[in-house]
Amino acid sequence: MGFFKNADVPVLISFVIYLALMLAIGFYFSNKSKKMSDYFLAGRQLNSWVTAMSAQASDMSGWLLMGLPGAAYATGMGNYWIAIGLAIGTILNWAFVAKPLRKFTEKAGDSITIPQYLQNRFKADSPIVRLVCALVIFIFFLVYTTSAFVSGGKLFQVVFNIDSTNTTYTKAAVIISALIIITYTFMGGFNAVAWTDFIQGLLMVMAIVALPIALISSTKNFSFDMIANTQKIVAEGEYAPGFASMVSGRSFNSIISDLAWALGYFGMPHILVRFMAIKDAKSVKKSAIIAIVWVIISLGAAVLIGILGRVYLDNQGISLGSAEQELIFIDVVKRLFPGAIAGIFLSAVLASIMSTADSQLLVTASAVVNDFYKVIVKKEASEKKLMWISRGTVMLISVIACILALDPKDSIMGIVSNAWAGFGAAFGPAIILSLYWKRLTLKGTVAGIIGGAGTVIIWEYLLHWSGHLYSIVPGFAVSIILTIVVSLMDKEPSDEVKALFDEAKKAD
Repeated sequence: MGFFKNADVPVLISFVIYLALMLAIGFYFSNKSKKMSDYFLAGRQLNSWVTAMSAQASDMSGWLLMGLPGAAYATGMGNYWIAIGLAIGTILNWAFVAKPLRKFTEKAGDSITIPQYLQNRFKADSPIVRLVCALVIFIFFLVYTTSAFVSGGKLFQVVFNIDSTNTTYTKAAVIISALIIITYTFMGGFNAVAWTDFIQGLLMVMAIVALPIALISSTKNFSFDMIANTQKIVAEGEYAPGFASMVSGRSFNSIISDLAWALGYFGMPHILVRFMAIKDAKSVKKSAIIAIVWVIISLGAAVLIGILGRVYLDNQGISLGSAEQELIFIDVVKRLFPGAIAGIFLSAVLASIMSTADSQLLVTASAVVNDFYKVIVKKEASEKKLMWISRGTVMLISVIACILALDPKDSIMGIVSNAWAGFGAAFGPAIILSLYWKRLTLKGTVAGIIGGAGTVIIWEYLLHWSGHLYSIVPGFAVSIILTIVVSLMDKEPSDEVKALFDEAKKAD
């Protein structure tokens, strides 16, 4: 029991209670997912509140309470550009994608995945677009899910006071976090994921609003001059002015890169699938209001936690090293709150991790089963068999992501940014144009998806140019240009495809 011997018992009890609730929800819905549309889309019966909270909770991940506050701790107010970009992306996504996507996916053969929708949108016999999409989803969600397991591992290291130099225990922490996420996703499918996301979203916003207030009240002689006098961390032990400025020391490219996070929303499968699952198109407006308010509050508070946390710790003569900066939320929670309450707030970090990882696992499983196995291997497989293959896929993807998480090569922020860029560039233009451009063709869509994903991979992993400009900018540009040019060079869509477009646009 060496792993648990240093654990804070009240915190551990809070964790156990929270996890028991999540697993109970998974068990409850395990008997309600009888077919593929239930397991992957909850039978299109989600209400406005669950849709909104699930979409945004699955959006933010451990990045919201670890990666973003950590970046703000180091460099300050400039991180609000990312928050602004994400808020803009959320608003535009709900305003221009949610409702038409709900209508289009239902009219296009009652599609239950994004790849299936793109094939049905063009009445295509060829499965090429589904296969390309499934491959892109598999690659980038492996990266994304890895970030969740890395976040979970870091959380458990702090909760159980694990020495980070003890590789056996640090790896055990990653594995435990992965097992928890896998279990209820495996059992309950989309319903379990959506309802746990709803609870997790409430817990996250409660914690993220309470902590800045606690930091201000706990900082001796607090004043906003303290923020103005704080310096950015340039390197370990090196500082520069500009912590309290959104523009000082930031290049035009860096600001554009931060704002460009907005483009990612249009191509996030785990967010788009929430739009597809909402009860009806009329419910979108209410969901949008809830989601946008949640995002603005959460993003604003997350950056504030990093900034105020830095002031609070500096006031006490405490400085976090580069490896500890992404733990700023966890660190100050443990310092400010007694055990049981700290356990509740730390459960919010676990909630942010779980709410994204479960969605990613489910979307990846749906792509592998519905858009690969069912298309290539066995078209007439029974619902029961497909359900078990789906659950097996969740397990397989989790194992691979867990192995990658045992030896992460990048920070949580870095891992998430790569996956975000990949999805935004690959699927964003295809989704937007599929909803608003009748002249779009299947060949144009496939070219854009490959071009967008390929550009991000080359930019990030071969050229290593992410420090110059965020890869989603060139990736999105290449994708949209290829999609339009190839579509215009291709023959016009058939009258049947045009009729489907018109029917979906007119649907209530």
